[in-house]
Amino acid sequence: MNAEATPGRERLIEQFKADGLKVMFGNPGTVEQGFLDAVDAAADFRYVLALQETVAAGIADGYSRATGGAALLQLHSGVGLGNGIGMLYQSLRGHTPLVVVAGDAGVRYDAMDAQMASDLVAMARPVTKYATRVTDPRSVLRTVRRAVKIALTPPRGPVFVALPMDVLDELNSEPVLPATVPLTDVAPSPASVGRAAALLAGAARPVVLVGDGVALSGAQAELVAVAELLGADVFEVDSSEVNIAASHPLRRGQTGHMFGPHSKELVGNADAVLIVGTYVFPEVFPELENPFRPGAKVVHIDLNAYEIAKNHPVDLGLAADPRHALRALAGVLEQRLTPAQRAAAAARLDVRTRERARAELAPDDDGTPMAVFLRTLAERTGRDLIVFDEALTTSPLVTRYLPPERPGDYHLTRGGSLGVGFPGAVGAKLAHPDRLVVGFAGDGGTMYTHQALWTAARYGIDAKFVVCNNRKYRLLDDNIAQYWRERDIAEHPYPGSFDLAHPEIDFAGLARALGADGTRVEKPDEAVAAVARMLAHPGPYLVDIQI
Repeated sequence: MNAEATPGRERLIEQFKADGLKVMFGNPGTVEQGFLDAVDAAADFRYVLALQETVAAGIADGYSRATGGAALLQLHSGVGLGNGIGMLYQSLRGHTPLVVVAGDAGVRYDAMDAQMASDLVAMARPVTKYATRVTDPRSVLRTVRRAVKIALTPPRGPVFVALPMDVLDELNSEPVLPATVPLTDVAPSPASVGRAAALLAGAARPVVLVGDGVALSGAQAELVAVAELLGADVFEVDSSEVNIAASHPLRRGQTGHMFGPHSKELVGNADAVLIVGTYVFPEVFPELENPFRPGAKVVHIDLNAYEIAKNHPVDLGLAADPRHALRALAGVLEQRLTPAQRAAAAARLDVRTRERARAELAPDDDGTPMAVFLRTLAERTGRDLIVFDEALTTSPLVTRYLPPERPGDYHLTRGGSLGVGFPGAVGAKLAHPDRLVVGFAGDGGTMYTHQALWTAARYGIDAKFVVCNNRKYRLLDDNIAQYWRERDIAEHPYPGSFDLAHPEIDFAGLARALGADGTRVEKPDEAVAAVARMLAHPGPYLVDIQI
């Protein structure tokens, strides 16, 4: 027990440090001024300023994803929380463990309905795992510890704590103790693993669907072992981390996040389906009927029991840690598979291996500025870099030259809202200052959060940024074309609201205005020099590539 009472605003910082939260991302406001004054005076605690709350939330999200731990985010009352909600939705769908705090004027003013008064908890609840407000100075640290525990317990996700100014001004004698996060490395019973193996072993057309639960549990090697034993194609479902190396011949890419019929086409012929660490299916326009063929055996493994059989029935659901469950499943399959089943699985793997080899013999690039830039960047770096990918329609080209191979080297946007690419790269570089970090974003996404360049310049964060500039919201062009096809509507000019060409945005000039530097690439021969300048520049640098 800590004997000496100190103001809650100071004790709160000690609690954050006890939980390993020594960097706070945010944007200040009047009702947090006493707390932020204490932050400024605190030893071994750092505040990283962003010019707008969406940017602060995006940097915190990137930092958390790059470190694998929690990140601390400060927002300003209701208006700041409102600005950050779109990015918090990204964190919720992607299970980022953000600890979000926001101040208000004080409990004493609740009855006055004054300037900036709002129900912060009600605002935060739809985009967080847990949202609460502290109203008693004797429970500030207790509530924060509970929030940290909830954020880090799978299924992980953002949490929110409202901190009234008068509560933080009161003396506080609570003990400063690290939060206790329960261990969830739960292994399934041998009997349930045996049932799973029995359902999957005899499949002639097996498919594995995976998500970021695999990456969270560090189950990549175990996933590969099971997939190879089954000879099963592996599709990633709303994945944003490296769950299986891009070069593995059984990896078939993403199912997609927009149209359910596409996912149904990929899985509809499978006679056995293993789902690991993901929800099924996440599309904006999902298939309402069961996408799996009648009689297909479906096994779902996830620590998040809510996701198991949430939308479609399964034959067996295992609420278990993916690494332990897959390791046990591989062991049983090793014993159970007959020689004929092993030979059939090996033949399927051989087919995919030969297909992959033929694909690698395809022409290296099409000579466009973006392809030349990516090829040169891959050659100059030996692909030893961290990529934060919000390139969207250009992502297939990015991952062709910079394939996601190693856990931690690649992070993909998730959640559906724009703007995570550049702040995510800033957060990743803060987490790994010794690594080259490059953030890719479309021109539309860049304009959501370009202020991240200022934060990078202010703190000397040497991240690099690439604008994939097609002068439009290209994904909307692609999606409305699908809409027209489904409804038999004749093709016609895209809506003017999708166009960003007029007036033209000078992204390199914008970077310079925010304290960074940059260049524009219009021709293929300019791309090689742009890579050299970007890598040589000692600080944040932006390359605007015309597509």
